[in-house]
Amino acid sequence: MNKLLATVAVISTMSLAMPASAQTEYAKVTNVQPNYHTVYQNIPTTSCQDVEVPVYGRTSGGQASTGDTVLGAIIGGAIGNQVGGGRGKDAATVLGAIIGADVANKRSSSQQQIIGYRVEQQCYESVNRQQSTVIKNYTITYNWNGVTARSYTNNQYSVGDRIPVTVSINAN
Repeated sequence: MNKLLATVAVISTMSLAMPASAQTEYAKVTNVQPNYHTVYQNIPTTSCQDVEVPVYGRTSGGQASTGDTVLGAIIGGAIGNQVGGGRGKDAATVLGAIIGADVANKRSSSQQQIIGYRVEQQCYESVNRQQSTVIKNYTITYNWNGVTARSYTNNQYSVGDRIPVTVSINAN
């Protein structure tokens, strides 16, 4: 403590006698302490899995059920009955019933059904939040002519390094 007071007294005396000046000197690093802080990052992750997917196809052959054929004939006959007049109306009704039954039969003979399965890879992306600790800066303690000071720096100094410091003396 006495050295510090003596240094301040010398500097104060010099400041009265001399105009303000600044000079670069070298101080010795006596302690280095890293300062940390926490950062968060969003990390995208892709996950995939194999799933069975149905394969569709048309089946052929086979006839419509009797009920489907009769229903098609009734609907076709009803539509045909709306066309024509007299004996033409009867012919249109019969023709409509025949066409309706045929349509019902063809419709059921070609239906889309699941004919098998295949394995397919399905992927999706999710985001994971990750926390990590990183160096923010360093607190260094250094000594110049018996005066100890402390500063923050982004430079990674080691104990014993000599670093440039600016010494400034100003009159009050």
